[in-house]
Amino acid sequence: MHFDGLRLDDVAYIAEDTHEEMTGTKLRARDVLLNITGASIGRCAFVPDGFGEGNVNQHVCIIRPAAKLNYKFLTYCLSAPWGQDQIFSSFTGASRQGLGQRDLGEIQVPFPPLPEQQRIAAYLDASCAAIDSAVAAKRRQLETLDELRKSTIKRAVTMGLNPSGKTQRTDIEWIPAMPQHWRVVRIKDVMEFFNTVRVPLSAAERGVMTEKAYDYYGASDVIDKVEAYLFDGTYILIAEDGANLLTRSKALAFLATGTFWVNNHAHILKPRSGGDDTFFVTLLESQDFSLFITGAAQPKLTMENLGRFKLAMPQVAEQKQIAAFIREKETEFRPLFAQIERQIATLTAYRKSLIHECVTGQRRVTEADLAATKRTETA
Repeated sequence: MHFDGLRLDDVAYIAEDTHEEMTGTKLRARDVLLNITGASIGRCAFVPDGFGEGNVNQHVCIIRPAAKLNYKFLTYCLSAPWGQDQIFSSFTGASRQGLGQRDLGEIQVPFPPLPEQQRIAAYLDASCAAIDSAVAAKRRQLETLDELRKSTIKRAVTMGLNPSGKTQRTDIEWIPAMPQHWRVVRIKDVMEFFNTVRVPLSAAERGVMTEKAYDYYGASDVIDKVEAYLFDGTYILIAEDGANLLTRSKALAFLATGTFWVNNHAHILKPRSGGDDTFFVTLLESQDFSLFITGAAQPKLTMENLGRFKLAMPQVAEQKQIAAFIREKETEFRPLFAQIERQIATLTAYRKSLIHECVTGQRRVTEADLAATKRTETA
């Protein structure tokens, strides 16, 4: 369920007999769907014509408009800031689990004549499609820019800063070539593990958890339980198990700085012999560990497997030069990302305000307005 429609690339399936038993959850074309529980509460979309068979679970409410209320117009009303404010004003209190039938029944929507509803919906369909297309183009720009950033940085940490330097081939599958003066090392030979100081999950559950179970957390929140597990300084954390290893083969590595503790879903490492933290975390982030991950249902990158993974490694002085280059490039890319993200935010805000103005009558949609959008579509 998303404001721009239903995304069906990751839906669950049920047996046909279960579908037949769950008559109250069956979908019809032009039903309006509203998320009523969880983090996505308030999201709404409609069931398109030709959708076929389907059901909702307990997190989604089916709203079936009467003939005098256009389903697209209702969807726009509920997704507009005015409608969202009503939804969230009903969802108050930390103990509330979701919106009930009474809450939903109290939501008010504008009610112009049906032809005007249809005209507004058609105008917003065309206008929002144009805005969504522009946003999608901006997101593709972000992806392209991020690929350029990653490839620039990966080239630096795997091949150095001298493009004309002599190279040598290796017999390691993931290191086809490296600078001639670099050496191949195992991670455990150049990095020290601190996994024995991780907080057991039973203790970690008493702390402040986030969406990422392998994340590091401020000590002030859990000082009563984990004083013996506290770190102070800069370390590299890398995911050991969980969904991240199931969905991506590359390491989720990042620097943890300050005073913190770590639960038992992350490896804790530090470069030996003065190795550069920025160089090492970037190098680890660029690696493909798929051959070293065990388990299908519960993927895991064990300390033993991570420790024997081989890297191409320069001397410390060159590591620091590469790290300085990485920081310089990150500084160059940052404002480019920020500019595109601001453009996306502007387009998204305009989309919301346009919907709000149209469904509340602040902007009257005429047949001429609708005709203009159609001309734009065919231009």
